[in-house]
Amino acid sequence: MKLRGAKVMVTGAAKRVGRETALQIAAAGGSLLIHFHRSEKAARQLKARIEKKYGVRVFLVQGDLGSYEQIERIAEQAWQAFGNIDVLVHNASTFYPTPLGKVSEAEWDDLFAVNAKAPFFLSQDIGLRMKKRGRGKIIHIADWAAKHPYQGYIPYCASKAALLAVAQGLAKSLAPQVQVNSILPGPVMWPDDLGEKVKRSVLKQTPLARIGSAEDVASAVKFFIEGNDFMTGSELHVDGGRHID
Repeated sequence: MKLRGAKVMVTGAAKRVGRETALQIAAAGGSLLIHFHRSEKAARQLKARIEKKYGVRVFLVQGDLGSYEQIERIAEQAWQAFGNIDVLVHNASTFYPTPLGKVSEAEWDDLFAVNAKAPFFLSQDIGLRMKKRGRGKIIHIADWAAKHPYQGYIPYCASKAALLAVAQGLAKSLAPQVQVNSILPGPVMWPDDLGEKVKRSVLKQTPLARIGSAEDVASAVKFFIEGNDFMTGSELHVDGGRHID
C-alpha cells in the first residue's frame, strides 16, 4: 500500500512516538486523523504544522480510550471524517510502575483498558469496515517486554502480551483483506523519571548499547504500510537486540 493519498488514523498521536509517526506519514503524503485524550494543545500544534509543511488533510478526534462508549464514538467519528480509513495505528498506551504487593485493581483495569481493550474494540469496529471495503492495515505498537516482563511492571507487561494475542486473532479474522501486524519497541526515549543508574543498566543489557528513537519506531510503522503487503500476524522487534539478550 502506498502512503501517498492513504487515510491513516494514529491513536495517541500528539506526542512522542505517535507524533513522529504522524509526521513521517504526512511527509510521505498520507492524510491523517490524529487521536488525542488530554493533549489538545499539542495535537492542534501538530495539525497546524503538518498542514502548513505537507499540505495534507488532518482531522482531530478527542477521546478517552479507557471508555468503551468513547471508543465507539471515536471509531464512528474517525470513519466519517474521511469516509473510510486505510490504516489504523494503535500507538496510545498507558505506562507506569506497579510494584508487586502494591498493585491495585484500579491500576490493573486502567492498564488493560487502554493497552488491550481499546485496541481490540477499535480494531473490531474499523477492521470489519476495512474488511467489507476490501482492504486495510492495522498496526499495533506493543512492547518487547510483552515477552520479557519487567519487574515492577507486571500488569503493564501483561496488557501488552494481551495486545499481541489480540493482534494475532485479528490477523486471522480479518484476512485476507486486512493485514494486522505488531511492533515491539525496546528502550525508546527515556521516561522523564528514570534514574541514571537504571539507564546505565538498560544500556548494559541492550546489545546495540544505546536507546532507540521515536523515528526508529515510526520507520517500522512505515515499513508495515509501504514496505510489504505479504505480512500479517507478524511481530517486528525494534529494541536494539534486547529480545536476544
